[in-house]
Amino acid sequence: MAVPNGDGFGLGWFGRRDVPALFHSATPAWGDRNLHTLASEISSRLFLAHVRAATGTPVQETNCHPFAHGKWMFVHNGYVDGYEALRRDLLLAVRPDLFPNIRGTTDSELLFHLALTFGLADDPIAGLERMAGFVETLGADAGIAEPLQMTIGVTDGERLWAARYASGSVANTLHYSADVESLRELYPGNERFAHFGADSRVVVSEPLTPLPGVWHEIPAGAAIVVTEGTVDRVPFSPR
Repeated sequence: MAVPNGDGFGLGWFGRRDVPALFHSATPAWGDRNLHTLASEISSRLFLAHVRAATGTPVQETNCHPFAHGKWMFVHNGYVDGYEALRRDLLLAVRPDLFPNIRGTTDSELLFHLALTFGLADDPIAGLERMAGFVETLGADAGIAEPLQMTIGVTDGERLWAARYASGSVANTLHYSADVESLRELYPGNERFAHFGADSRVVVSEPLTPLPGVWHEIPAGAAIVVTEGTVDRVPFSPR
């Protein structure tokens, strides 16, 4: 039986400001009444949501995604293998001015700040590739065969970048939705698609519904850039 992601959750969205608003809870998402109220009232051009399954670090609000810095927001599904052994060197590589923004103890939050250190704000894909390459180099030096497992979502409020990569042969899945007009033609009686605008896209770890034609899988070693209804696929390779 699969283990549910019950180690907290988080929701981030863009509203009236240039920086995102965040809501975190260390409780399971399915039992949080505040989440039900927020989901029925908040309207935004862009959301990032995450349900957490802890991989060794404590269950607490500061370890719940999304993580944010300025206008940037970040979620991660996966882990750094051998994290306890690598954590000190990973922390010391974070740019000094970014270091105070690290509030929790997760590998995910640290990966975000490493990507910022390596230029995410100037070129998100390149920053993520340099972060992945740095983790793999440290892992190799420590004798860790497959140090990195990741699917990542990052946004500046205007565009969304998502990447799928693993050091080994098996990578966690990542999917994005087909364009809404095509879905309405495929399923004219399905009211669920009436809630989405023509330019809407959804990026998820696993498909939300089993309907054929709704989801496109992003291959391992690839990334996408989503902006105003368009999805562009680019290669992803650690630097």
